[in-house]
Amino acid sequence: MPSAAERTRTLVQGTCSAVLLVPGLDGAKPCQIAPDTRTVGPDGEVLLVLPAGSPAVRAATRAPEGGLSAVLELTDVAPVSVPHRIRGRARLSGPLTVQAGPAEPGRTALRLAVAEASVDDLWGAAEVAPEDFAAAVPDPLMEHEAELLQHLHSAHSAEVRTLRGLLGERSGALSAAGTVAVPVGLDRFGLRVRFTGVQCFDARFDFPEPVRSMSELRRAMHALFDAASH
Repeated sequence: MPSAAERTRTLVQGTCSAVLLVPGLDGAKPCQIAPDTRTVGPDGEVLLVLPAGSPAVRAATRAPEGGLSAVLELTDVAPVSVPHRIRGRARLSGPLTVQAGPAEPGRTALRLAVAEASVDDLWGAAEVAPEDFAAAVPDPLMEHEAELLQHLHSAHSAEVRTLRGLLGERSGALSAAGTVAVPVGLDRFGLRVRFTGVQCFDARFDFPEPVRSMSELRRAMHALFDAASH
């Protein structure tokens, strides 16, 4: 399974929504700002690009040398229609400073030095050490996961439904006629499917070995469906 650091890194570098919280900029409540883009630097810092006139940019420019205290919150939502659609959340906090160097016209890059991080997702909740976050790599399927899940759901729903045959005793919680099987997660280790019938639950179907490319993923998916059909 992916480590908590890898899952957090995947959320930060993926397409899920993000909001930057900077306490004290808007009265008693933290100012909430959605960055235009976000990337992770070589030392594990998170680089956030915002409009040059953003309150966070102005505050970071005036902040003392240690930076401005800030929190980046991320929310991951399944790209397919399914009950309980939020798949996970991540939270990173630390000092926020202006990133040195040129930026796009009208934009300013801010640097969030990660001091604390945590993730709470379909795998569970965990704290993430800054050094582990810096060393982690995002899942190789991250960029294509949404379109792959949507394709599986729209074009291969019958095959996905056959995976109930691999559930063993857990299949007793599903009715033959009313079972709905929706793929809700895909990573290099396997596929996660949400089954609804008498009960609603997730099942993980692991690949024989982690995949590293789209061609390896196709072979792994065919092997999974073949196993279910037999």
